[in-house]
Amino acid sequence: MSGEPTTGLSEHVPADSSRKRKRHSPARDLWELTKPGVTRMCALTAAGAAWLALQSDDAPFPAETPADGWCSPGFAAGFAGVVGASLAVAAASAFNMWLERARDPLMARTKDRPLAARRLSSATGLGFAAALLLGSIVTLALFTNPLTLLLTLWATVGYVLVYTPLKYRTPLALLIGAFPGAAPPLLGWTAVTGRLDLGGLALFLILLVWQMPHFLAIMLFRRQEYARAGIRCVSVVRGESAARVQAFLWSIVLLPISVLPSVIGLTGPLYCAVALLLSLGFLGWACTGLVAFGDRASELRWARRFFFASLIYLPALIVALVLDVVLR
Repeated sequence: MSGEPTTGLSEHVPADSSRKRKRHSPARDLWELTKPGVTRMCALTAAGAAWLALQSDDAPFPAETPADGWCSPGFAAGFAGVVGASLAVAAASAFNMWLERARDPLMARTKDRPLAARRLSSATGLGFAAALLLGSIVTLALFTNPLTLLLTLWATVGYVLVYTPLKYRTPLALLIGAFPGAAPPLLGWTAVTGRLDLGGLALFLILLVWQMPHFLAIMLFRRQEYARAGIRCVSVVRGESAARVQAFLWSIVLLPISVLPSVIGLTGPLYCAVALLLSLGFLGWACTGLVAFGDRASELRWARRFFFASLIYLPALIVALVLDVVLR
């Protein structure tokens, strides 16, 4: 339940005034409070995990045919789990923007957020976040199981009340925040199975470890903005070289973690081969960050490219996982 996409809106453009009003409508601003890009990615990982759980031996209601699967109790619980998890992610994002409404104007990428720009009132933002969280709780309580509800509440509280304030105090906030950030696939899995097991935990670990180099890359090319906002991230506190070293080390950890689904029998050789190739390529790119660049422009260019590599890595891994299961 992490990540902070932003929008950039130009000011004083008379010819586009009607479009500007439309983009700044209250409905649009409420939508932006949910960090749609982050919520969409979390919904995707939760849905992938729920679908994978339905195909596994851990599913309590295995379907005999594809037609049965769409109507099975397991599918209904998985769908509710994805909806509930997505609402919780949206709520956590809105709570995060509410808590950071005074600091967001200090950063170029966050200064145009609805609460930072004062297009929405503080009370509106807080009430909207609370409504989203209530919707998540009701959905999960009625249609999934107590474990999924408890894990969702743990992830939401951890992101909002632990990670958000800690990132202004210690670089360890990144690792702490990665745990609730990795919750969506685990929630999708437990919504179907009703228990913690190796399949769900393997998917959780992949997302947890992937987040580390992903966000370290952001912290490298946004270092000055983070420093101005008072965020105590690795690149600000310990330096850019330390951030690149940490990104490399976490990429090493990602290599064995990425093949866990095949090790435990959840996926087969196709996924294992693709995961190894992707992880080796990602590790190789991280390794290039350890060389002496010689100029600031090259350092920023590497950080941005490494960030985009991380954005390609995760969807590619999900596609490989789905293909492996379908073809088997």
